[in-house]
Amino acid sequence: MRTVNYQRIIQKAINYIEDNLHESLTLENIASYAGFSKYHFLRIFQKETGITVGDYVRIRRLASAASMLLYTDESIINIAYYFRFGTQESFTRAFKKVYHMPPGQYRRIMSSIINKNGGKNMKQQQKIKGWFLSGSHPFNYEMGIDTKEVHQGKCSGYLKSVTVQSADEFATMMQQFKAEKFLGKRVKLSAFVKTKNVEGFCGLWMRVDNTLNDVLQFDNMSDRPIVKDTNWNLYSIVLDVPENSALISFGVLLSGKGHVWVDQFKFEEVDKSVPTTNLEIAYDVLDEPINLSFEEE
Repeated sequence: MRTVNYQRIIQKAINYIEDNLHESLTLENIASYAGFSKYHFLRIFQKETGITVGDYVRIRRLASAASMLLYTDESIINIAYYFRFGTQESFTRAFKKVYHMPPGQYRRIMSSIINKNGGKNMKQQQKIKGWFLSGSHPFNYEMGIDTKEVHQGKCSGYLKSVTVQSADEFATMMQQFKAEKFLGKRVKLSAFVKTKNVEGFCGLWMRVDNTLNDVLQFDNMSDRPIVKDTNWNLYSIVLDVPENSALISFGVLLSGKGHVWVDQFKFEEVDKSVPTTNLEIAYDVLDEPINLSFEEE
């Protein structure tokens, strides 16, 4: 099976996990849902995500628990039981390992920070370190940091429509960096993405340019768009970075109306057995100019 097909399997499994975080989840039933033996599934899951199935489930349960601590009045013990921790003590140990403080202290400290921001999610419109907002109509969109919808850790980034009127409008939350580190290599960009009410389309994107700003490699997931409402899931782009590359740009794209959250962007070098997702723009080069008066049919 080609590597590109593994991602679809992992996405199916992650979607199943997201729908059942408060239910009993074992390697056996997740692997069975994905249609693989547990040992083979464990290998491909860890290869694609970088962590084991068990660690992924635990991280997602803790992130969801952290959100409940901040945005509900549910007791800590009920939150612990809801996310399948046997005791409040085991939940506290696991939570402290990730968030560096026990659940009760996290609720008190982080809630006070949120309340100082008007009782809303912590948002930093156009003030996220390293990221900037661009696109055809960036002024009709908003980007920021969200502490409620989080895949892992304390916050995620988001991009959402605010005053968008047309499906032709789009914006991107993006970065650019020099290509030197990856020259001559095949690079995989991956991130976790969640969407809500996406009427146009959403996707990760990555572009490799030379010093003349010519596009050498590009993919914006237009052939596999994320639309409507989706749970957190893992998506990736694989491109070659030719020796004459100068700049790599990447980010998340939102076309039309909707709301998208992103977390845990990662770049990694992969070998040539991993197929690229480069979008080829095919067109025929004519032998000579034609229809110069626009009269031909």
